[in-house]
Amino acid sequence: MGKATAKFFQQKGWKVIATMRNPAKETELTELKNVTLIPLDVTDLGQIESAVTKAIAIHPVDVVFNNAGYGLMGAMEALSDEQILKEINTNLLGVIRVTHAFIPHFRERKTGVFISTTSMGGLVAFPLHSIYHAAKFGVQGWSESMSFELGLHNIKIKTVAPGAVATDFLGRSLDKSLHPAYKELEDKLFATTESMMSHGVPPEKIAEVVYEAATDDKDQITYLATDDAKVAYARRLEIGSEASRQEIRTQILGKA
Repeated sequence: MGKATAKFFQQKGWKVIATMRNPAKETELTELKNVTLIPLDVTDLGQIESAVTKAIAIHPVDVVFNNAGYGLMGAMEALSDEQILKEINTNLLGVIRVTHAFIPHFRERKTGVFISTTSMGGLVAFPLHSIYHAAKFGVQGWSESMSFELGLHNIKIKTVAPGAVATDFLGRSLDKSLHPAYKELEDKLFATTESMMSHGVPPEKIAEVVYEAATDDKDQITYLATDDAKVAYARRLEIGSEASRQEIRTQILGKA
């Protein structure tokens, strides 16, 4: 999704500064005009500060897209402390720290948009994703709170919440742990997830929503980016959070 978004903005005539942990491995973006690559591991505070300094020196920044993240699936009991910390550091603290580093630049310019990739998993909870949800719900709530203080300086903050997207998420971007005490739930949920991802939308569709959020000038925080996310969240709002939780349990386990 990050690469698709970088390409989309470049095609729209923007100057793009793309970050990744290993820019030397990238071959496609390096061939595009007005795209600059900077190394950035969002779990490294020193590298965040360095990347922000470099980006601002290249060109005044108008939009920051916080997209780094990965999935963590498994029963809480199966997860190590290292797995938990890595997930929170990447998916939640990485967003907060990058945003924190860019705020003075936006405030001085009295303009700017922060956009973060959350997920339908930042609005609706599913089994075996507890730490992933902790991070994504965290980004969602944090963004809503931040909108008040940033709004004082004409700065917007938004989230883009996709459902299933046709990327290599299940291979490259998923950490999964198993535990025999939860095998029935694991088998059913992993099968459901694989089926859902196989019917995901192309990442270019998410890039279009990111561009909309960056340019529509709306006082709006959340942008639901896929039809499945829209349906799931609408259902939760329709029947309420408790009934939604019970319905999801029944759908996955067949148990009321």
